[in-house]
Amino acid sequence: MTIQEREAQILRVKASSFQPELDAALEESLRSAVVSAVKTTLEAALEEELSADLASMGSDRPRRSGHFKRGLDTQYGHISALAVPKLRSRNRDRTWQILQRYQRGLGGLLDWLCCLYVMGLSLRDLQEALYFLIGHVLSRSAVNQVTLKVQQQLDTHRLSAIFRSPSILIVDGVWVEIQYTQDEFKIDRSGHKRQCRAAEDRVILAALAVWDDGSYEMLHYEVATDESEADWTVFFEHLIARGLCPDEVKLVVSDGTLGLPKALKKTLPQAQQQRCITHKVRGIKRYLSYAQLPQTNADGQALKPEEAKRQRARQIKSDAYEIYDASTYEEAKLRLDQFTKSWDALEPKAVQVFQRDIELTFTFYQYDDDLHHHIRTTNHIERLFREFRTKSDEIGAFPHETSCLTVFFLVIERDHAKHNRKSVAKNS
Repeated sequence: MTIQEREAQILRVKASSFQPELDAALEESLRSAVVSAVKTTLEAALEEELSADLASMGSDRPRRSGHFKRGLDTQYGHISALAVPKLRSRNRDRTWQILQRYQRGLGGLLDWLCCLYVMGLSLRDLQEALYFLIGHVLSRSAVNQVTLKVQQQLDTHRLSAIFRSPSILIVDGVWVEIQYTQDEFKIDRSGHKRQCRAAEDRVILAALAVWDDGSYEMLHYEVATDESEADWTVFFEHLIARGLCPDEVKLVVSDGTLGLPKALKKTLPQAQQQRCITHKVRGIKRYLSYAQLPQTNADGQALKPEEAKRQRARQIKSDAYEIYDASTYEEAKLRLDQFTKSWDALEPKAVQVFQRDIELTFTFYQYDDDLHHHIRTTNHIERLFREFRTKSDEIGAFPHETSCLTVFFLVIERDHAKHNRKSVAKNS
């Protein structure tokens, strides 16, 4: 779809959705007055900035050389010809404060776009929002630049040194699709030879630090090919290289990822493992045989077969969760014995699978009661993953790893800010 076709589409949406507008001439007059005032203010600020730079250069400073024109999108509207002062030499060497070189959007506008993007607006939705704000349609590639704004900040946070090591980590992975360059080539519609690209499955491995007061923050994340022993080993090695002390990590909370235990023995040998009780209990349903299903519900009403199956699944999961409501390890073991006696005859396979590695789900009892609900599941990190999936599902296949990690970073930063948590890797 061309820019002109997209503009016509937006105008049709506007005509059918919006309340009656101000008189068109009055609206244009107001917009022009605001944009003119912003333009005048920006140009004055740019002149002041250049004058300050020249004053700091001493006697060998270059001379002014007029102005060049730049188009600039702001939250107040589009400035078509902003007069930017320039020098006869050393323009590339000077530090730009108000506008970066080649910048075409004012900071406030980009911040606003980033906020709307992370809240769930698609790139097409942003096109519409921008049209009503600045008065013209930006291309999808131009709107897509909103994620590029935070890439430098992303690298700084993701790779910064870790000065304080948590005793507890929650780790997990979320699967995504990312496009990668292939060995094959193709001829595009313009007759140019292009290297083929295809979407491939990748996983973002992530580690959430849990501090002694129950607060938590995202400590590290990176793209990997799988959740294998080798991938988790590399992941923890990168954490250690950033400054994580292996001996200080005492507990790692995770789901049933097969490659993780061996990776932990190699990299974090002091750490115990806590299996997520939510994953453990939910896994029961896959092994239910539904033998001897109940014929009626609690009110004595007849049950259809599907209703009876749902009732069986709800009841056995409810009984399993009650095990972990126990206040002590000893009480939990007694409840486990009672669970086994109640269900072994009806659902032997499900009970057998549930009991497998069951001790790994009781590790949290070795910690303070106040921490139990934080460290017995991976719910904290899973909730962040759900928010990220909402965004990634709308995008589809990410164009490259950096764009994927950028969106992940934005989602985490918004969550941390919303709940007044520490920011990514700011744990010094």
